Amino acid sequence: MESFTILAQASSSEPFIRVQGVIDAIWEQVTALSWLQAVLCISFGVVYLLYGWRIFKVLVAICFGLVGLYIGIRIGGQFDLKILGGIAGLILLASVSIPFMRWAVGMLGAFSGGVLTGGIWYAVGLPERYMLAGALIGIIAGGMISFIVFKAAVMLFTSFGGGILIIIGMLSLIYHYESIQSPPTATVKALLYEHHWFVPVMLLAPTIIGIIVQNRFIKTSKSWDVKPPT
Repeated sequence: MESFTILAQASSSEPFIRVQGVIDAIWEQVTALSWLQAVLCISFGVVYLLYGWRIFKVLVAICFGLVGLYIGIRIGGQFDLKILGGIAGLILLASVSIPFMRWAVGMLGAFSGGVLTGGIWYAVGLPERYMLAGALIGIIAGGMISFIVFKAAVMLFTSFGGGILIIIGMLSLIYHYESIQSPPTATVKALLYEHHWFVPVMLLAPTIIGIIVQNRFIKTSKSWDVKPPT
């Protein structure tokens, strides 16, 4: 525990990770989806969560492409070239992730681990300003697992990503259902904003389920084997 205390004291007084901003972003996505989009989100999330190990190379390229798109838009926006910058960033990072697949999977595994442990830190009510300490545990553990057991990294980030899509879609469907009630209810919003445990549990539960199911599928599959790139 002393190491966490030292890390916390070395950090600034302002929280490095603002949970309120994350919750706002989740709520924005929940309310922005239509009924059809929510159903499609859940459908794709189920495939992502259960069978992501079969298409993990494509999913890695998509993830890095989206990151490149965001970075390219931000940089291109400074020169009034948002579209061009976004396309260039998408192509660049997606292309780079393919020959460096092991490193890309390792980064995604580390990110997933960091989000999950940071969420647990938040769920148990530990100080938000020191949440980076909790996230670092998951980042280090996820990164180490990714390079030691490649299959575990694939199952971790695909289960985590699929879980996010499923939860966002389900919450959106519940939100739309609540909005047509008379009078309208706001249970989903209350759970998101008033209960620290809700978001971490919603992320952790499908991730664990996905890892267990994918592990069974991989063991029983004779026509497919998850191998790191040579």
